[in-house]
Amino acid sequence: MASIQELFGLEGKTALVIGSSSGLGREAAETLASAGASIGLMARRSSLLEEVADSCRSYGSQVNWIQADATQRSELESGISSLESKLGEIDILVYAAGVAPLKRAESHSEEKWNQAISTNLTGAFYASQIVGSRMIQRSKQDHNSWDGGRLIMIGSIMGSHGNPVHRNIGYAASKGGLDNMVRQLAVEWAPYRITTNSIAPSYFKTEMTIDPTTGEIPTEMLNRMEQFSPTGRIGETGEISSSILFLASRSSSYINGAIIPVDGGWSAW
Repeated sequence: MASIQELFGLEGKTALVIGSSSGLGREAAETLASAGASIGLMARRSSLLEEVADSCRSYGSQVNWIQADATQRSELESGISSLESKLGEIDILVYAAGVAPLKRAESHSEEKWNQAISTNLTGAFYASQIVGSRMIQRSKQDHNSWDGGRLIMIGSIMGSHGNPVHRNIGYAASKGGLDNMVRQLAVEWAPYRITTNSIAPSYFKTEMTIDPTTGEIPTEMLNRMEQFSPTGRIGETGEISSSILFLASRSSSYINGAIIPVDGGWSAW
């Protein structure tokens, strides 16, 4: 029987986490670092990236970070090239950048719509295409490798379900598009031994859900989040870690095009 390290260890791998300055992106970076991967961090807020980098280094991981806006292809391209020059070729991409502008559908502005689509979907496409093209070239050169690369998107259960708590039509549309982008990439890039999957969380306590003045989720909203979860609660820190690690590891080599709910049963109703 293979050891845990053989099944889930990431020594010798390099992971890029886009949107890693906070929330689920930060958790993903720390998880991959704890498994032995070298970590490239990318986000818009450079003020937070060094703190995340220090946390990842505490696991003995080699870490570098760069400030970049995921909606700007040129920034992604130059940032990825810079990180690869320091850390080596990227084996694992986690795309966790996201925004959730709020407004009822009938008055949802074009600006809010474009913000959600560009960050949550178009940026994910840019990152996948840039990193995926490099993975494809390496796969063509190394026909014996079992692993052509891992692409992991942080989606949302709202990509397949309507949202009874928040009015965010742009977010819902972008996450639905992300789900099907994952499936299409899985079909097209499987011959290169690249797997593409998504994690679909329900509600967690992150910057996207808290009131910034209190640091807490407003009580009325929290009650509704809990009401719609069979477990009667929201997700807790650490509860996407196992899914991230699984999808990044050798053990998931036959998992491709999957949308994995981490939702306390939200999607089971």
